[in-house]
Amino acid sequence: MDYFIEKRREVMKYVEPVMLEKMWDFLKPIDENWQPSDLLPDPVQHNFLEQIEEIQERAAGLSYDLLAVLVGDTVTEEALPTYESWLSMVEDVNMDEAGGWMRWIRHWTAEENRHGDILNKYLYLSGRVNMRMMEVSTQHLIADGFDIGTGSDPYRNFIYTSFQEIATNVSHRRTATLAKLQGDAVLSKICGTIASDEARHAKAYQFFMEKIFEVDPNGGMLAFADMMQKKIVMPAHFLREFGEPQGLAFAHFSDVAQRLNVYTALDYVEILNTLIKNWKIADLSGLSDAAEKSRDYLMKLPQRLNRIVEHRKMTYGDFKFSWING
Repeated sequence: MDYFIEKRREVMKYVEPVMLEKMWDFLKPIDENWQPSDLLPDPVQHNFLEQIEEIQERAAGLSYDLLAVLVGDTVTEEALPTYESWLSMVEDVNMDEAGGWMRWIRHWTAEENRHGDILNKYLYLSGRVNMRMMEVSTQHLIADGFDIGTGSDPYRNFIYTSFQEIATNVSHRRTATLAKLQGDAVLSKICGTIASDEARHAKAYQFFMEKIFEVDPNGGMLAFADMMQKKIVMPAHFLREFGEPQGLAFAHFSDVAQRLNVYTALDYVEILNTLIKNWKIADLSGLSDAAEKSRDYLMKLPQRLNRIVEHRKMTYGDFKFSWING
């Protein structure tokens, strides 16, 4: 058997019981957790229709760009079945039904599943969105798959999820702030609640990688550098609208997110800095020559990316999405 495959297998066996011991520091018991119905009108209540009218009145004041970001975030969150199947196919990990990693994946998925659910219901009730066009985009995104450069390697998968959970926390948190500024306290609370989940999940995946770096610093360093050389792509990078090729809607969605300062190129660099700091990349010892070269690349990368961002002139098109009514 290949030495590196056997090494990863041993490392993942080591991390599994540590993960199980800490699992409920990063997740919440289901019976105590929030559910979408806690934050939305209750159809059983006598004033249900009045509450919907209030949602629509507040939603009428939301900007076009904020709605576009909300739809893009919703489609991304609703593509969760793709992400679960991707994580369940990693190699060198015990993925049988009784295994600890499958337990983690199922519980993490169950928490994440509520995000798309509540955002979809809010947008439906708002009256501002062409739901069929949004649903077409969701089905396309799930059908198009999830090629994000990690392969079936658990190290690369956990590096990716560490990065992405921080990014989604940033995005939902800033969307919450914008919603509040634009007069929709309910939407602000929804997005803030989702952001809180993402923050816990980000801590979890960073913790998994921290444990991997402890016992396999060479493998972890090589995987980290490889993922950053490929660039971390967003889960929705294949996002499309009705009749469009893959990725076209994502390019427009990214423009809007950058213009609103919901998620920017500077955030990408800041997340990289956070991971370098949290994983103590500068302090790891006993590295191979190849891993030392990877560390050197990683330590210099934030400054290089900042120079690129500083010299890049951003231009934004006035694109209209089929998702948004009017």
